[in-house]
Amino acid sequence: MHEHTSLVPGDRDPARPSSGLIPMAPSCPVCRSVRIETRQYGKKVGGTIGAVAGATSGAALVLSGAEVGAIAGAVAGPVGSAFGAITGSVLAMLIGGATGCAAGAAFGEVIDDNVLDKYRCADCGYTFGSRPS
Repeated sequence: MHEHTSLVPGDRDPARPSSGLIPMAPSCPVCRSVRIETRQYGKKVGGTIGAVAGATSGAALVLSGAEVGAIAGAVAGPVGSAFGAITGSVLAMLIGGATGCAAGAAFGEVIDDNVLDKYRCADCGYTFGSRPS
């Protein structure tokens, strides 16, 4: 009749290993702690590699970005054309970097979920994946 609901994150009910503030929070398979840290190494590395690769491919598009910017800036004369070329180049690299970062982070998150140990217990130091074995 009386259901125990924990409002303190460190207070655990042994009958319900994931009883805490977050209803579906992972718990440590070794000590049943709910004090879990998310490591996300794959997401961080994937995002970094993706950003570098995207910016590099954006650098390859600098000439076309500069051309579009120069044409758009030609209305304001030679100064506008030069400013437009620089702006187009920078935007091409930024868009390439942001797109690459998003794609790399998404790929890294899949790696985190399926290959790497995504979680670390703050109490005992055990690392485990999404599906503890």
